[in-house]
Amino acid sequence: MSTDTPGIDPLLALRAPQDPACDVFLTGTVFLDIIFTGLDSAPVRGTESWARGMGSSPGGVANMATALARLGLHTSLAAAFGDDHYGEYCWDALEQGEGIDLSMSHTVPGWHSPVTVSMAYEGERTMVSHGHEAPAPAATAVPGQAVPAAAPSPVFPQCPPRARAAIASLVPGRSEPWVATAVRHGALIFADVGWDETGRWDLDALPGLAHCEAFLPNAEEAMRYTRTDCPRAAAHALAERVPLAVVTLGAEGAYAVDGRTGDSAQVPAIEVEALDPTGAGDVFVAGFVTGTLADWPLADRLAFAGLTAALSVQEFGGSLSAPGWAEIAAWWQRIRTCESQDPTALERYAFLEELLPSTARAWPLRRAVPTIGFRQ
Repeated sequence: MSTDTPGIDPLLALRAPQDPACDVFLTGTVFLDIIFTGLDSAPVRGTESWARGMGSSPGGVANMATALARLGLHTSLAAAFGDDHYGEYCWDALEQGEGIDLSMSHTVPGWHSPVTVSMAYEGERTMVSHGHEAPAPAATAVPGQAVPAAAPSPVFPQCPPRARAAIASLVPGRSEPWVATAVRHGALIFADVGWDETGRWDLDALPGLAHCEAFLPNAEEAMRYTRTDCPRAAAHALAERVPLAVVTLGAEGAYAVDGRTGDSAQVPAIEVEALDPTGAGDVFVAGFVTGTLADWPLADRLAFAGLTAALSVQEFGGSLSAPGWAEIAAWWQRIRTCESQDPTALERYAFLEELLPSTARAWPLRRAVPTIGFRQ
């Protein structure tokens, strides 16, 4: 993380003495991500491929936790960490490097860290992961018991800390009691969802949806869950189930519907040269959560979420690529000097003026050393 990132607090004007110390709580599995970029094509069986770039960083739920922390939100993460060097590195990178509260996390003796190798090429990525299910904090690890194709199960806390918001990943048929507890303590729940391996695509199979303030699926997921053939129609259908429905549209940006007011907003995506899309969806959610907690208009939240995601794909890795305010300020300063830039399009981001520092470092910015092993 950049040590000279401006200390911007997007919630400063809203903070009060009685507020919780934690802005956002989340839980899940931390992976060690090893990312190869600069591949011209997919690796071919029986050959050796050389990548022009490589990065290593905490991944999985760490992508979103880092994105939130870099945007100035006080972030608490509950996760299991292996007691191997990978786990030690991930813990240190998150706690010391990003300032994330890990007081609800724990190290599991004898359990090795889950690992994902990601290969980025042609604007897409291919991943290979390995991991074993993390035992409960009081249990003993059972070496050699691998989980199936799904990611290792996180250790969900029964008593999450009091927070302004919490982020959940919904899984069909799985109930997460901590979500209801967080709501009772006053948290707003933001949730995404993965591909439904059951093929049923049943919203009633997502028990956590009833507690959500916002639900943020991608276009394909949204249409399958709502039995619609248009992402915008899907967003309106979802808004009958949750207060805020946000559907990401890939290269077309994002579309959102406020179920309380009926208002809708669509913001186009920012065209960038993508180096690595790993974690872009997590960064989008972090940006939207930030704007929602800061009480920005719906269109501004979408624009900010899309901007942070666009900045992230220009760097290595998920958590390494998450932008902070220094990167956002540098982008804003640079984009306004581009002669080819459409002034009307720039107006969409004029709300940043009041947030960003008057001076910014030169573009491009490098945020971290993308490897393991260097010592101070």
